[in-house]
Amino acid sequence: MQPEATPPKKKLPLGKLAVLAAAALGVAFLVLRGLDYKALVERALEIVRGTGPVTFLAATAVLPAFGAPLSAFTITGGELFAPVMTMPGVIAAMLLAIAVNLAFTYWLARYALRPLLTRIIKSYGYSIPSVTPQNALSIALAIRLTPGPPFFLQGYILGLAEVPFRLYMVVSWLCIIPWAVGAMVLGKGVFNGNFKLVLYGVGVITVATVIVHMIRNRYVKRPG
Repeated sequence: MQPEATPPKKKLPLGKLAVLAAAALGVAFLVLRGLDYKALVERALEIVRGTGPVTFLAATAVLPAFGAPLSAFTITGGELFAPVMTMPGVIAAMLLAIAVNLAFTYWLARYALRPLLTRIIKSYGYSIPSVTPQNALSIALAIRLTPGPPFFLQGYILGLAEVPFRLYMVVSWLCIIPWAVGAMVLGKGVFNGNFKLVLYGVGVITVATVIVHMIRNRYVKRPG
């Protein structure tokens, strides 16, 4: 995936940076004034837990297709629902929800919202790669394994490029599995203060990073 030739340089989003800086200062001020942020986090988790696992999994299947960070679901999923589903059950259900999300994202890009998403992709300075039976796997791997566009935007690019659906699903799902599992285990460990689980989660993510780097260097050719 190559950026379009000499795309216009985008100015720094000073307005957004100012808002983020103000928000950070506001949070720091509240913490210094004695804000119990841990209680707030626990309260927020309790509210989400109260909606039930079905609602949470449905949100995981839908919202990341519209830009919601998938990590927000994977990091909290284990802590929220492992007591009722067990940790292996949560992992299996989350991976299924992610598979539904992948299929939904592909459908949006290739059919439902194609003109709109084409404009969005080009506004970020990316071209839609030309896919053939010979380069489809290389393109799918390159987009999924090369740092750059966020996860949902990668799905848009692959859908707009009309990568075969089966190939898209297999590559995308296999690429996200280690990150998702690592994040779920890591999140469970962090929320429970379980250092061993934290190490397991970090280990899975670290191994995934090394393997991705090796695959990218050995097999992925940048599509022209």
